[in-house]
Amino acid sequence: MGLDTVSLKGLRARGRHGCLPAERELGQEFVVDATLFLDVRPAAAGDDLTKTVDYGALALELVAVVEGEPVDLIETLAERLAAVCLRYELVENVELSVHKPAAPIPLPFDDVVVTVRRSR
Repeated sequence: MGLDTVSLKGLRARGRHGCLPAERELGQEFVVDATLFLDVRPAAAGDDLTKTVDYGALALELVAVVEGEPVDLIETLAERLAAVCLRYELVENVELSVHKPAAPIPLPFDDVVVTVRRSR
């Protein structure tokens, strides 16, 4: 068997990421999905939050990154967010997606998504 997962999907925050001046000035909404791979058995056995990842605390940290220092590329943003997830000692791997649904594309589209998979 593999590792268990804890997922945080659809986390929304406003950021000023992008290459265009308007993106930096006006900002836009970004959506983050994070799937953390870890063993949750110790937490479940003792019903103990300290033996898993507090997804509320993680959400606050991820939003702080999205709302923080602007970067040109959502690839860079995804790397920074994945690094936050891997700071949790119990997390062995993370799959993290950054959605940019209002990307400046002059054609109809649903979403732009960058997904990274990182391990310790």
